[in-house]
Amino acid sequence: MMIKGYEKELTLIYENIRLEEEKNLEKRRKEIKQKHPDILELDNLIQKKSLNLAMSILKGLNELELKNLKEEIVDLRFKKYEALVANGYDQEYLTLHHRCPKCKDQGYIGSTKCICYKNKLVNLYYKDSDLQDSLRLNNFNNFDLSLFSNYKISDDKYTPRKNIENILEYINGDFIPNFSKNNDNMLFYGDSGTGKTFLSCCVAKELLDKGYLVVYRSIDELIKNLREIRFENNYNLEDLLINCDLLIIDDLGAEQLTEFSATEFFNFLNKKLLKKKKMLISTNLSLPDISKNYSERISSRLLGNFKLYKFYSEDIRIQLNLKKK
Repeated sequence: MMIKGYEKELTLIYENIRLEEEKNLEKRRKEIKQKHPDILELDNLIQKKSLNLAMSILKGLNELELKNLKEEIVDLRFKKYEALVANGYDQEYLTLHHRCPKCKDQGYIGSTKCICYKNKLVNLYYKDSDLQDSLRLNNFNNFDLSLFSNYKISDDKYTPRKNIENILEYINGDFIPNFSKNNDNMLFYGDSGTGKTFLSCCVAKELLDKGYLVVYRSIDELIKNLREIRFENNYNLEDLLINCDLLIIDDLGAEQLTEFSATEFFNFLNKKLLKKKKMLISTNLSLPDISKNYSERISSRLLGNFKLYKFYSEDIRIQLNLKKK
């Protein structure tokens, strides 16, 4: 998955937004000039006097003259607002509108990325990754508890339904509501078809809707990304993966284990943990299999720095398929 060019694309998006809003303002000004030229004259006079005020400040006029000029501008603005409202317009009709009032459509507040920048980055990423379509189906609105049996199917302490209810209680009662306050990582483990990926997508959508930057990667995609970071110096991609609010890594254990993948995954995992950047990892491996398949330094971090949630049920995909018939 290529992320290169996203920063450039976002810069272009903001430039187009500002250009569109400037054109919209020009259209509004032309309309007012045709229908109410006296109002536009007021607006032009305000702009002229505001420029004079700025020049007067630079020239160092005395405070009384500056005060009189400011009061004159305020009076003119009130007259303009009254005239606009009296003719059925919003009082800000002749003001340049900003789609994001926080950053004024710049994308940054000072040197800090605005939340709208993060949201646009998310939209670009998910548009290209096809996860946007997936989240329309895989969300809490479509979560069906009845797919989890109310009868024990193994030696586990709880029934599949009670188990998933316990997991949901933590996610909806703590993890999501307190997302900005806690540093919890989660590891979903269990057999294929038990709802791990579905619930991961549910979490992703809830957090995206709250304005958090969530990035989804299968383990194979993540290894490819780590290769790109290492050999192509793709620092924008590294920044996205390291500093996103939540990184979801799906299907751990499905990757081809090589010396490169093991080393890069450990370094990446360790960096995320040190920076306290949250992760949600899902795997079909059991906990003993994780210890067996991965080195001690990887497995100890997975088992020691993540909240562990076991998923078990009859295969949900088969149940859903049977329901269609």
